[in-house]
Amino acid sequence: MKKDIQIPKVVGVYVAIVNEYNEIYKTQDWNAYIINDKNVDIDMVIIVTSGYSEEKMTSTFRKKLDRLPKKSYAKIELMQEKLFALNNTFKVSFFEGNTMFDKTYLFRKNTINLKALQPLPLMPVKGVLVK
Repeated sequence: MKKDIQIPKVVGVYVAIVNEYNEIYKTQDWNAYIINDKNVDIDMVIIVTSGYSEEKMTSTFRKKLDRLPKKSYAKIELMQEKLFALNNTFKVSFFEGNTMFDKTYLFRKNTINLKALQPLPLMPVKGVLVK
């Protein structure tokens, strides 16, 4: 019975952490984004984030997007630098048509830093990307 369950693979949806200038507060901030590089809109996007290590665990943050249009991105949250010493997970669930997709994106501890920046799909900035 378990072998009959089809779990579709998530392709074209990414989570990125971007270091960008905040015009309002005149600071360099780290922000998490979800990127939809698909050629279709995705609906009912639910993102659950948390950080953890052997000794510490953060509170859980949840965000819902009714729709993320094709070839677009949206900000998830501002991230404090002290969180980068933890493993940070982003559990993303969404619908594409009538099919539900689910994937956990993991940024391992100390992998989010300025040396790890790379070009991102669709975004005009560099960031740390998990596919």
